[in-house]
Amino acid sequence: MNDPLSPEEREILDRFERGELRRVVGVEDEMESARQAARATFRKTRRVNLRVTERDFDLAHARAREEGIPYQTLLSSVIHKYLSGRLTETR
Repeated sequence: MNDPLSPEEREILDRFERGELRRVVGVEDEMESARQAARATFRKTRRVNLRVTERDFDLAHARAREEGIPYQTLLSSVIHKYLSGRLTETR
């Protein structure tokens, strides 16, 4: 049998079909945030070259992979959120 799903995808589908998965609270807000980031991606008007440390670059790539988005989109989103006051520093 050629299952087009990976073992991880198969596990998720099986758990879904058994009714073991629950909807995440606040998912609508996360989805809207992702939609806005996607829309903003296509409204870009300026190009910016930015130098970051190798460590920060690697962390950005890793976090972007976790989120399933390009690292440039992640960095652009972080900058936008910070400048618009939606991302603040915690100590």
